Amino acid sequence: MRTGFAHCPELDALTRHVRAFGRMLTELQGDRLPQWIEAVRADDLPSLHAFANGLERDLAAVTAGLVLPWSSGVVEGHVNRIKMLKRQMYGRAGFALLRKRVLLAS
Repeated sequence: MRTGFAHCPELDALTRHVRAFGRMLTELQGDRLPQWIEAVRADDLPSLHAFANGLERDLAAVTAGLVLPWSSGVVEGHVNRIKMLKRQMYGRAGFALLRKRVLLAS
């Protein structure tokens, strides 16, 4: 795939790595993570190196997250929505109104 960053090899490499990581996420290919980390380390991209180091610190958990079909994304979305409503309601009314707003927003 041509990315169009011929004049900036760093941006071209960054784009390739980010797209490869995105494919690992969407296609549940966590077994490719060690190869991806090595490919990232082969390029001079300090910020991506920091990200790869963070992934490697907890490699087993990250690999499981990239391989297993289960996700807590829906639950996290609900928690985020409720926290947003709580922040909006802070100092305005009591628990009864907050409860009603959370239930009506569902």
